Amino acid sequence: MSQLLLHDFLLSVSARHPQRVAVWRNGDSLTFAEVAEKTESMARSLAAAGLRRSDRLVWWGETDLDLVPLMFATASLGAIFAPVNPSLNEDEAALLLDLADPRLVVVDEKHDGQMQLGDLTRSTATTGIDSSSVQETDGHIMYFTSGTTGTPKGIVLSHRTTLLRALPALGDGPRGPLVSMFPLFHMSGWSSAIGPWLCGEEVVLADGGDAEVLLRAMEKHRAHRFYGIPAVWRRILDVDLTGYDLTSLKVADTGTSATTVELLTAIHQALPQTTTTVTYGSTEASGVCKLPFEDLQRKPGSVGPPWPGVRVRIEDGQLQVKSPFLFDGYFRNPAATEAAFVDGWYQTGELADMDDEGYVSILGRVSDMIRSGGETISPAEVDAVLLEHPAVVDAAAAGVADDDWGEIVTAFLVLRPGASITLEELQRHCDKRLARYKTPRRLVLVDSIPRTGATRQVQRRQLVPKA
Repeated sequence: MSQLLLHDFLLSVSARHPQRVAVWRNGDSLTFAEVAEKTESMARSLAAAGLRRSDRLVWWGETDLDLVPLMFATASLGAIFAPVNPSLNEDEAALLLDLADPRLVVVDEKHDGQMQLGDLTRSTATTGIDSSSVQETDGHIMYFTSGTTGTPKGIVLSHRTTLLRALPALGDGPRGPLVSMFPLFHMSGWSSAIGPWLCGEEVVLADGGDAEVLLRAMEKHRAHRFYGIPAVWRRILDVDLTGYDLTSLKVADTGTSATTVELLTAIHQALPQTTTTVTYGSTEASGVCKLPFEDLQRKPGSVGPPWPGVRVRIEDGQLQVKSPFLFDGYFRNPAATEAAFVDGWYQTGELADMDDEGYVSILGRVSDMIRSGGETISPAEVDAVLLEHPAVVDAAAAGVADDDWGEIVTAFLVLRPGASITLEELQRHCDKRLARYKTPRRLVLVDSIPRTGATRQVQRRQLVPKA
């Protein structure tokens, strides 16, 4: 193994632990040997379908066990796996497909594409696989995000970058099952699982929207670890936990959005045998800072000092990062890639502060992008849909701080004389054009939308109440 290649590490762990369960989903499972076998079979099928090094394979569908070998199979051919949020409608998904320019679009039964996942798993293709030309610097996965104008960007990670990001898990060694609340279109779904898989650990893919499903999964699989965003932890803490045996759980982590001391205290009181850390990072930068358990009360509101190997600095109020874990660039967008860096430092877009001990606190966003529950939302995209409602004269969307979600998508509306609208009516209107996570959760009626004089751009910060 002369290079850091993802599929080589899979073969290594499957040889060490062939009969150990790698992944569970809805009562079904795959062992490491089965993942390796399906990976090879799928790679042959994909090669027969014409997938080659540097091509893109788009997946558009719900989380499925067979996505695990599909991702590894794509990597083994030197191609790029690009998962798309299944809740996007056809127009929203089309933007991402245009960007990815895929060789293949693989889908589940609910979506339209060139090939269904079930057909791929049943294929008996015998075409040879040539992985000899695959390099550790080749991209293997692409996640989608939005720019400040709402234009989507593809964040590409190489084999090397992904495996370097998994190093902390490799160093710790096996610790026990992980229950993951994240779907497999999301960066956190893959990044939280790859490290445990490379250690030979079991990963349970559960529905993050249902607290009792998560709790049953933790109990059934004797989970050692669980990471939940604050909104999910609050749902869990609303359940009577005495009905579940959670004594196996030792790590109860959180992060992604604003995390209050009250929530951290509640987690520890409910699960006193666990420790909790707060993680801050992004798809582009991976983990940036981590607040350890012993500092939760001492450093309220902080996201902690930088991860090992990560350097941070604050320039003009913005947090900048330099590390070996940074992404490999925006797909076919050298201008955006160049703009994201200053002298090798990645611009996070976060307003931040750092105390005399090197602990970082996040104060807000440099741009107007909304961060809600780990998702990045373009307010301009929401604006366009709001303005289509017949009762609306002018409108703007903005993120309003929220303890559970980090920010709540809020619609600020100016109505036509005599018109009225409820939040439920507005949501039904938006649901026709926007994915659910982009739909406003709050409605505020205003007399006017503040805009700049020359360009008429929305001044969103004037809309958002000051904390």
